[in-house]
Amino acid sequence: MAERLDTAAVLGAGVMGAGIAAHLAGAGVRTHLLDIVPPDLKDRDKNNPEARNGFARSGIDKALKSKPATFYDPDAARLVVPGNFEDHLDRLGECDLIIEAVVEKLEIKKSLFAKVAAKAKPTAILASNTSGRSIAGITADLPEAAQKRFVVMHFFNPVRYMRLLEIVPGPKTDKAVIEAAARIGLWLGKGIVYGKDTPNFVANRIGVYGLMKTIQLLGQDGYSIEEVDKIVGKPMGRPGSAAFGTGDLVGIDTFVHVAQNCYDSLPKDEEREVFKMPAWVLDLVKSGRTGRKAGGGFYKKVGEEIQVLDVGTGKYRPQAKIRYESLGAAKGIDDSGARLKALVNADDRAGKLAWKLTAHTLAYSARRLGEIADDVVNVDRAMRWGFNWDQGPFEAWDAIGVAASTERMVKEGVAVPKWVTDMLASGQKSFYDGKASARRYFDLATKKPKAMPQDARHIQLAAVHDEEKRVIKENLAASLLDLGNGCLCVEVHTKMNTIDADVLAMLQEGVDVAEKSFEAMVIANDGECFGAGANLMLIFMASQQKRWEELDRIIRMFHHTMQKVRYAKVPSVAAPFGYTFGGVCELAMSTTAAEAHAETYVGLVEVGAGVIPAGTGCTRLVERFTADVAQVPNADPLYFIAQAFLNIATAKVATGAEEARRLRYLRQSDGITLNRDQLTRHACERALGLARAGYRPPRPPVLKAAGVDVGKTLEMQAWGMAEGGFATPYDLHIAKKVAHILTGGNVAAGTELSESHYLDLEREAFLSLCGEEKSQARMQSLLTTNKPLRN
Repeated sequence: MAERLDTAAVLGAGVMGAGIAAHLAGAGVRTHLLDIVPPDLKDRDKNNPEARNGFARSGIDKALKSKPATFYDPDAARLVVPGNFEDHLDRLGECDLIIEAVVEKLEIKKSLFAKVAAKAKPTAILASNTSGRSIAGITADLPEAAQKRFVVMHFFNPVRYMRLLEIVPGPKTDKAVIEAAARIGLWLGKGIVYGKDTPNFVANRIGVYGLMKTIQLLGQDGYSIEEVDKIVGKPMGRPGSAAFGTGDLVGIDTFVHVAQNCYDSLPKDEEREVFKMPAWVLDLVKSGRTGRKAGGGFYKKVGEEIQVLDVGTGKYRPQAKIRYESLGAAKGIDDSGARLKALVNADDRAGKLAWKLTAHTLAYSARRLGEIADDVVNVDRAMRWGFNWDQGPFEAWDAIGVAASTERMVKEGVAVPKWVTDMLASGQKSFYDGKASARRYFDLATKKPKAMPQDARHIQLAAVHDEEKRVIKENLAASLLDLGNGCLCVEVHTKMNTIDADVLAMLQEGVDVAEKSFEAMVIANDGECFGAGANLMLIFMASQQKRWEELDRIIRMFHHTMQKVRYAKVPSVAAPFGYTFGGVCELAMSTTAAEAHAETYVGLVEVGAGVIPAGTGCTRLVERFTADVAQVPNADPLYFIAQAFLNIATAKVATGAEEARRLRYLRQSDGITLNRDQLTRHACERALGLARAGYRPPRPPVLKAAGVDVGKTLEMQAWGMAEGGFATPYDLHIAKKVAHILTGGNVAAGTELSESHYLDLEREAFLSLCGEEKSQARMQSLLTTNKPLRN
């Protein structure tokens, strides 16, 4: 079995195949993308290699054009080599991993794998991305040696963004192959779920059941489509697209296909009839109304309005306003488990639907245990990672109370499996228990709690908190944690991990502690994002109340903290992921290095709040962009500083870590990690590597100003955008201040300036904008509507 993944092949260049190939290429793997020769080639093209590779080439091109982006970096497309099944199967001999992603027809898959087995090297993993075909059926005619190397690696679409990878062995798959496939999956950043050879495996089996049960309840109880989606989305801990919005997103035809596969393949399922698609949904597919890709499905955009399908008439109509007391109450509950518990116990129409759907889904999931997966952990992870539920079925059951809800289900005739009632009778009152450092789940095989399976490279900060001696100091905003490996961790835990005075104080103390007692410092957290910026409410209230001295003190404290981190005697490494905006972006830019998750959405977005980056962000971009000027004789500083200006003036957000490198929010030398769970570990290793290589803090730079003339040129560019209607007059007003800062103020080109000069320019511009009515209106809009105001 190959222990390295240098070269791979993906067979089938459709949406899934191209997505898998792009993801492999993004990880640095040279990947052959093969498909059939187009059957309708003209005679002149039948010997043309480009034409014969047309389907594979088209798959790459579509992936490059897709939104959201399929590739982490478009340049990685160079690693995807197009080909076809007739001319290029010999390439499989150099591949360590071969993934089939052709049409879901058994005979086609069997025929293709017969050819693959003859060409693949004896150590290659033979994988299928099938979402529901029987492994035993696919592999029945393969040589035994090939069957031992065969495994399902079922990615979810879109491959780059969906974390779930279901790994399902066949009847003869070697354990070493399963382990190797899991290692590859973890390396690619995926969350591994182990399933069994049953129709639609784990996530689709439960997820499609939930969607079909929703449709059934809609018909039985007279709910409307928009009414259902208002209830079963965020209030229940599901994605905002809810049920029918999700159907439109994935494609109603795809949804019908998966449900039909369940219906056809599960004759012994006690709820088989739930998977039978009603005629009104089939009519949508027949009429071509298959969802967003077709311009309409359950919902349709009519002008500027999103209208909804009326199930009774088959026509679209404006959506009704949906208001229930239980939904209003749910909005005020942040914890998803507590929110679900309150909703399912509500007595209004929304609560009743939420309870019915929850009860049937939980009971169905419990009845499938042992059939589709061995334990509750794999089922819960499948639904969190594959369907973006906040909690899997058994986690949700714990949240609403297993004993009370089970009693209610039994009383109402919902079929709860015996193992659940036996578990309760034994005294075990939940599916999970224990602290984060000793988390356990109820194991169906032993009928006892069992330690949770964990990735050994995952540093769980919650588990560190369980050991009091490792919590050096904490306040309501942040903690200092001893990670036990020579690293001190500064963990922020405010709402959305925003930065306030308490966070700044803890960062300063973190530097002091690290310099005294640790080799290095990392800044990391296990929240939903690295951080959404500075505490805007604090800034807004001070601005409204004209507390200018307080604002000045906050900015000076921010500057002092960022500079203290930057020039600490020990290296510091930030571990950004998800939203990394504004002041938190400035923090990440102030550390010695960063180890970013691939899905890091980073930017200096302060203009949306009516201000400018004033926590060293402008200064850092000046340094990063003008460093190149010294390397190019007679270089025009405008060429270098203009991108920094564009980043800030347009609140440019990188849509991933690779783009963040191009925009210089990250350095080229900063690391990128695909696996979110391993991010803190990788940050520690980077920090310790710097420390153990004889780290010395950097010398403060001397920055050569672009000068006032370049500033005026940037102002003219902004004026042109305003004249063209791409920016408002107030956008132009802010942009002028950004240009003034980035070019060094009223100085000549080439003037040598210190960091403190630029920091003073940041502070002056920020304070002046805070005093303006339109800036305060922008802050208020973000705080009250979470939407930027273009005034």
